[in-house]
Amino acid sequence: MDPLLFAYLSLTAALVITPGATTAVVVRNTLASGWRGGLAAALGAAAGNAAHATAAGFGLAVVIARNPTLLLVIELVGGLYLAWLGFGSARRLIRGKALPISGLILEADAPIEQHHAAREGVTVNLLNPAIATFYLTVVPSFLPADAQPGYYVQLAAAHVGLAFACHSLWAFGMDRLRHLLERPAARLALEALTATTLLLLSARVLASANW
Repeated sequence: MDPLLFAYLSLTAALVITPGATTAVVVRNTLASGWRGGLAAALGAAAGNAAHATAAGFGLAVVIARNPTLLLVIELVGGLYLAWLGFGSARRLIRGKALPISGLILEADAPIEQHHAAREGVTVNLLNPAIATFYLTVVPSFLPADAQPGYYVQLAAAHVGLAFACHSLWAFGMDRLRHLLERPAARLALEALTATTLLLLSARVLASANW
């Protein structure tokens, strides 16, 4: 394997396995709707990644990066969206309702609406400035001087594919733990962890925004 490609794949793998906002959304939807909900969120996240890759390929990411106001808006909206999800979890925690999983995740044949999970996956990645930065700065640095146009597509597809595989594993792994969630205390603890994670990620995004 080409050393440059190997280095890119290694870096990309390290990035996608590091839990972040997308992981929190996938886990949140898995706990709420079973593996189908988590997989729908993972598919939505993959669509968001693909949109960033396409935008970067057509030079739109450069336009955003050179427009401080537009970049700031994306960062603010992304941070506020994570905060909105986090406060939603915190609100359920305060009310003592926790994750509404008892009627869904514990019944294999229960009907599950997946479009909400997919929409959350798309939104959290579209509004994630870190992904835009990845395609703006990281991917180009691994392009050889004599690279063909299709080489960028291969690098972008590798990132989208690895991220989707990782998020899918999170969905299936958390779904396998559903028998541990029958106790209300366990659901409340997971709700608290989800709320804390999302709010911390929101604070980090807002704090790092280019004010």
